[in-house]
Amino acid sequence: MYRGDRGEVVEVLIPPIGLAGSLCLPQQSRAIIAFAHGSGSSRLSPRNTYVAEALNHAGFATLLFDLLTKEEEADRSNVFDVPLLAERLTTALNWTFADPRTDKLPVGLFGASTGAAAALVATAALGDRIGAVVSRGGRPDMAAAALEKVRAPTLLIVGGNDQDVLALNRSALARLICPKELKVIPGASHLFLESGALDAVVAEASAWFTRHLSPAARHAREG
Repeated sequence: MYRGDRGEVVEVLIPPIGLAGSLCLPQQSRAIIAFAHGSGSSRLSPRNTYVAEALNHAGFATLLFDLLTKEEEADRSNVFDVPLLAERLTTALNWTFADPRTDKLPVGLFGASTGAAAALVATAALGDRIGAVVSRGGRPDMAAAALEKVRAPTLLIVGGNDQDVLALNRSALARLICPKELKVIPGASHLFLESGALDAVVAEASAWFTRHLSPAARHAREG
């Protein structure tokens, strides 16, 4: 993996409601990856932070942000409200499309748990604005009818010991008609806490984004 400077980290408030976020911008970023965390998590999720920092060192800009306000998080039903989470993700993406620091960068999405469903719903709505999607231990099945509308290359990563979620991912994979792949990390559980499990996620995600967010890949899709 490329080992570069992680880059500048800027704390941001995403309008219109001021969602708190952390934008990391390595020099000469090759693309930007927006993260959609799962239920009960936040932009400070240690697992997503670990993945984001590894992607930064590989030359990717990253945006980790809170999909809900503190008040909204208090209502547990909101963390499973995929349409709401997808709307917030779309709002953050529209902000990156307009910000001069990120407006020219290809865009990838990294979703975990229910955040993966939100990422797929947002991708279906935004079409070719999204170049690639990676799901870690996600619930792509919760994207429902949006699955058939996703066109961006999508990688589903699941722990080998996470049997229930693995079955749901296999069912969702069959419904996707975009370029797609399912990677099973042997011996890993839902949270990828086992030694080396999260590093395997990083390697798969970095390779997927490198492959599908490259200039050659973009030209191929546009051509």
